[in-house]
Amino acid sequence: MPYELYYWPTIQGRGEFVRLALEEAGAEYVDVARGREEDGQGLGAMAALLEDPSIARPAYAPPFLRDGDVVIGQTAAILLYLGPRLGLAPAGEADRLWTHQIQLTVADVVAEAHDTHHPIAVSLTYEDQQPEALRRAKDFQANRIPEYLAWFDHVLGRNDGLHLVGGATTYADLSLFQLVDGLLYAFPRATERTLTENRHVAALHDAVRQRPRISAYLASPRRIPFNQQGIFRHYPELDP
Repeated sequence: MPYELYYWPTIQGRGEFVRLALEEAGAEYVDVARGREEDGQGLGAMAALLEDPSIARPAYAPPFLRDGDVVIGQTAAILLYLGPRLGLAPAGEADRLWTHQIQLTVADVVAEAHDTHHPIAVSLTYEDQQPEALRRAKDFQANRIPEYLAWFDHVLGRNDGLHLVGGATTYADLSLFQLVDGLLYAFPRATERTLTENRHVAALHDAVRQRPRISAYLASPRRIPFNQQGIFRHYPELDP
């Protein structure tokens, strides 16, 4: 049975971190909400599973993954589950927990990136909170992007300079690639400046992009382009 990934069909968002792991592993999966309703897929199928009263442990929101009778929500938890099954996690427990810790740190940055354009409330539009967004984005670029990327760079440097954990690609490496790719879209000027000071992060981003399956995925229609509805949004006024 293929894995079933449930996420919004028009954005990369948090679901993209899971897609990258599945693509890198060459796993068989269905991106359910992007399918046709006549095939039992689409947004209706995602909503039905979210609201299914027979599921004792329902996900709060997408992304969530179904593997047979197992349903897992939250990106980091999904990757903790998939990592060993896809060959994208280390063998030892300590290393697996370290990989998970790195993934949770990626999630912290993603949340902060989102809050640059929605610093007050998700229910408000960007235009309704633009003055606050300008202030938040300025601090994010000046302080948070450099601090986070420096930490990832230190982790890489203290390992082998090429991987975050061990000597093989893990889902954490793929997630750091996606994080940097998103920051380059949303804040190209600030991120490019920061990458010049964090050569290990820059090298990992380039190396992951060149991996055969990732390269093929990025060039395919399965890769949804960045856009103004996702987590990473480019507003020129926020990246002076």
